Amino acid sequence: MIKHYLQLTKPGIIAGNLIALIGGFLLASKYKIDYYHFFFTIIGTILIIASSCVYNNYIDRDIDKKAERTKNRILSSTLISLRTVLVYATILGVSGFIILLYGTNPLATLFATIGFIIYVGVYSLYMKRHSIYGTLIGSLSGSTPPLIGYCSASGKFDSAALILLSIFSLWQIPHSYAISILYLKDYQITNIPVLPVKLGIIEAKKHIIIYIIAFISSTMMLFIAGYTGYKYLIVMSTVGIWWLSVAVIGYRTYNSPLWAKKIFLLSLVVITAFSIMISIDIT
Repeated sequence: MIKHYLQLTKPGIIAGNLIALIGGFLLASKYKIDYYHFFFTIIGTILIIASSCVYNNYIDRDIDKKAERTKNRILSSTLISLRTVLVYATILGVSGFIILLYGTNPLATLFATIGFIIYVGVYSLYMKRHSIYGTLIGSLSGSTPPLIGYCSASGKFDSAALILLSIFSLWQIPHSYAISILYLKDYQITNIPVLPVKLGIIEAKKHIIIYIIAFISSTMMLFIAGYTGYKYLIVMSTVGIWWLSVAVIGYRTYNSPLWAKKIFLLSLVVITAFSIMISIDIT
C-alpha cells in the first residue's frame, strides 16, 4: 500500500525537478551554502510537487484508463479511494507550503504557489484538455523549481532568475512535444489537443527545432551576464548543438517515434548538464 501512495507522487518527476531546484539554489549561493535554507527548500518543494502530482493523477484518472502508457497507474484501478487521494494530496501540499514559508522566505513560497496553481488549476483542470497551448502554459509551471531554489538562497528576483525562467520554460516545450509524438496514439485516443495531434508531426518538429534554438540562446545569457564561467559555456554549447543536430538531421525521418525518443532522452541529458554546470561553474 505504501508503494501505491509513493507512485501517486510521480517520483521521477520529483527527482527531475529536484535537480533543477538544487541547481538554482547553488547558483544563487555562489559557493556559500546556507544549509538550513537548503534543507527546508528541498523538503518543502518535494512535498508541494508531490501534492501537485497526486492532484494531477486524480484529475486525469479518466483519461489515464484509456491511454496505453498510463493505463496501469494507481487511480486507473480502485486500489485507493478517491476521498483518500484528495486528503493525501492536501496534506502533502499544506505541509510543503508551511515548511517552505517558515523555512525559507515568502518569495520562494510565492513561486511555489504560482507553479502549483498553474499546474493543478490552469493546466490539469482546463488547458490540457481544451487548448493546443496547454504545453506552453504547463512549461511555466515546470520552470518554477529552479526559481524556488534561486529565490530561497538569494531572497530576490533578479536577471539571473529571469534567465532561469526563460531557460526552463523553453526547454519544457521540445521535451513535451517529443513525448507527445512518441505517444501520439495515446493523445489521439484521449483527445488531448497537443500540437502534433492538431497540426501534425511535421509542424511539431518545426516547433521543436525552433524552441531548441531559443533554449540554446537563452543558456548563453547566463554566461554573457557574468553568472557562469567558460566551462559552463563549453559544456552547454556542446550539448545544445548536439541536441539541435539530432533534431535537424532526423527532421525528414520516416521513423518519427524513434526520432522523438532521441529528442526526449537528449532533453534529459541537456537539462541535467545545465543544472550541474550552474552548480559548479559560478562566477
